[in-house]
Amino acid sequence: MNRTEQPAPATPVHSCFTLRFSSTPRGARLARRLCGERLDSWGVPYGSEGHDVLSLLVSELATNAVTHGHVTGRDFRVHLLAHSAPAADSLTVRVEVTDTRGDRLPEPAPAPATDPAADSALTSGRGLLVVEALADRWGRAPRPDGSGKTVWAEYRVATVARNRAAVPRPTTAGRSVRGLRR
Repeated sequence: MNRTEQPAPATPVHSCFTLRFSSTPRGARLARRLCGERLDSWGVPYGSEGHDVLSLLVSELATNAVTHGHVTGRDFRVHLLAHSAPAADSLTVRVEVTDTRGDRLPEPAPAPATDPAADSALTSGRGLLVVEALADRWGRAPRPDGSGKTVWAEYRVATVARNRAAVPRPTTAGRSVRGLRR
């Protein structure tokens, strides 16, 4: 882990995905699902360790934006950037979640002094510890286009080259995940 406030490395951007979501638990859940679909399309397949880690990073950052960065009537934005070196078989994926509340800057909570299983009061507040443990780098920056902040995390993941047409799309209650965007 390397928490820093430095910008992303200056490597070529392989792919990019940006979408705004309602600042609700449903918005955070939808962000995780749509980012998971995008990662799969970039060659980070469902069920792989890289996909699971990146989905968890999106989930934790989006949940923090909803829980701690919520301003009534304002959305949060998720931005995925995949950086790769030419002919590389891996990507560095940068997850950025931007909210509109700049007065509450994120800091990881201290590690619990007691066994978390023994203390039922410790049911939340550990999201950034998860981010810190999983991400290669993470940090925060002021929101570039107004009030608020962007919290980001980077993770390097191996990609899988495959024939996309031969892979069935996952479905949710009879609708494809792709169909949820429209």
